[in-house]
Amino acid sequence: MKIFPAIDLFGGKAVRLFKGDYQNMTVYSDDPVSVALDFKNKGARFMHLVDLEGAKTGETPNIETIKNIVAATDAFVEVGGGIRSMEVIARYVEAGVSRVILGTAAVTDPKFLESAVNKYGDKIAVGVDLKDGKVAIKGWTEKSEEDGFEFCKKMQNLGVKTIICTDISKDGAMQGANHALYKELRKRLDIDVIASGGVSSIDDVKRLCKIGLYGAIIGKAYYTGAIDLVEALKVAR
Repeated sequence: MKIFPAIDLFGGKAVRLFKGDYQNMTVYSDDPVSVALDFKNKGARFMHLVDLEGAKTGETPNIETIKNIVAATDAFVEVGGGIRSMEVIARYVEAGVSRVILGTAAVTDPKFLESAVNKYGDKIAVGVDLKDGKVAIKGWTEKSEEDGFEFCKKMQNLGVKTIICTDISKDGAMQGANHALYKELRKRLDIDVIASGGVSSIDDVKRLCKIGLYGAIIGKAYYTGAIDLVEALKVAR
C-alpha cells in the first residue's frame, strides 16, 4: 500500500481543517516545501496536496508552492482543490504534478470529466467525499443526490483508474478510518482506492493494508505526532 502524507495549502502555508471547516483551520507550517522535504527524508515517495483556496475559486493560487514541492522532492505528487477546467489541469500537469484530482466537477460536469479522462488517462483521479452515504460537493458544503457506491461504479465505467474516498465525518477527527466503507469499496470495485480521512494510528494503517487498498492519506495524524511516518511507510511496505 502506498502512503500519501498530505499538505493542505492556504495562503502559501501548510494548514489543516477540521471536518472541512474553513473557520476551523490550524496552521502547521509557513514553509510547505520544508514539510514536503521532511516527508521525502523520512522515505515518502508519494504526496497528496490540496489547494484549499483553489477549492473555493477554481483557480491555482498555490501553484508556485506546488511547483517548488515537485522540484524539491521529485516525488509522485497528486493535487486536488477546485479543478474545474482543462486549462487548470494542463497548468498542473505542466508544473510536474503526476495526478490531478477532480472533485465537485466530476459530479456536476460529467462531460468535462470524460474529456479529462480521455485526454489524460490515469493522470486523472476522482475525489469521492461522502456525507451520510451521499457524495458531497463544493468544499463539502453541499450534498449531491449521488449515492456513494453507485457514483464510484460510474467512475470505474468511465475509465477512471483511481478514486480517493473520504468519509467527511472522520476527517481530522482522529477517531480512526471507516474500515467497513473501504472494505466494501474494495469488494465492489476493480480500480485503485485511496483511503482519506481519519487515518489516525498505525493500527489504522495495518488494517487498511489488510483490506488491500492501493493507498492511504495521512494528514493530521502526522502533524500531531500520532503516526510516525517512517513506521507507517514500513508497515505499508
